[in-house]
Amino acid sequence: MRKFWVIGGLGVGMAMCFVTLLVVGTYSAAAGLTSSGRSGAVGLAKGAVPAKYQGLVQKWGNLCPAINPALLAAQLYQESGWNPRAESPAAAQGIAQFIPGTWAGHGIDGNGDGRRDVWDPQDAIPSAASYDCELAGYVKKVPGDQTDNMLAAYNAGAYRVVRSGGVPNIAETKNYVTIIRSLEKSFARPVGRVRPSEQAAGAIHFAQNKLGTPYLWGGNGTPEQGGRFDCSGLTQAAYRTEGIDLPRVANDQYNAGPHPSRDELLPGDLVFFSDDLTNSRAIRHVGLYVGGGYMINAPYTGSVIRFDKIDTPDYFGATRVTREGAAALPTDLPGDRPEV
Repeated sequence: MRKFWVIGGLGVGMAMCFVTLLVVGTYSAAAGLTSSGRSGAVGLAKGAVPAKYQGLVQKWGNLCPAINPALLAAQLYQESGWNPRAESPAAAQGIAQFIPGTWAGHGIDGNGDGRRDVWDPQDAIPSAASYDCELAGYVKKVPGDQTDNMLAAYNAGAYRVVRSGGVPNIAETKNYVTIIRSLEKSFARPVGRVRPSEQAAGAIHFAQNKLGTPYLWGGNGTPEQGGRFDCSGLTQAAYRTEGIDLPRVANDQYNAGPHPSRDELLPGDLVFFSDDLTNSRAIRHVGLYVGGGYMINAPYTGSVIRFDKIDTPDYFGATRVTREGAAALPTDLPGDRPEV
């Protein structure tokens, strides 16, 4: 939820005209702006990796050509949501979710303290990178994309990748490769301009129709809740009208696509706010950017859905939602999850 930053001050009638123009502009942008793509993007997006792990991910994510820091970050997020104490029902342990047998054979002493500790990210993160590179070595002569084959080996085993001559025709394995490659884009620092969203205008149209609706903490807009929303409930509902399912929690929504810089924002981008500007897991508020430095958002208890300025000291960053980015987000991470 938002704390107390000053309301934008636009009247609802004037606001409707304002947003209508922005919606038209969004369609135009989506049709006309090109992207230079993400080729060679190995830097990490601002705050996507918690600050205490960022150096480890940046260093070990360059261990071999098959991986990069964004890909390693995507794997760690998918496995544990950055929770170093995570433990799954299958006994997978730590931030990289090694099962005991795999850890025994592939865990390394990443920090050089003389012991291999699956619960210590300084050992587990280097071990995850090292294991990826081992797998890449096993399948290096297999035709196809080296990284895709490595991820397939991680999921299905190197033997199956070699026998299949590439990613095996196993639904779970193909889905895993797709998910990690999609999440990789969400963790990478963009190179060039980020492609505009084709769904942004519809999301804005939904949100503008909710202007003036009272805020409700935990609100999803159901009839039982009087059609009321909190911040992430509103953005989730707005993009659902476009067939995109976002996670319920604001800090998970941050990973639903690439991250445009402040001067590259377009209407429809999600904008995020936090008291810790180094860690996306600490995000506590989200709004829907509409242009001109304003967003539509559900700020806090006692307020209504309204326009607010985004340029405040707690501004964290933005996400341009993509269908594949949202679909790649995990829904069953082990351990405790932060709340809205």
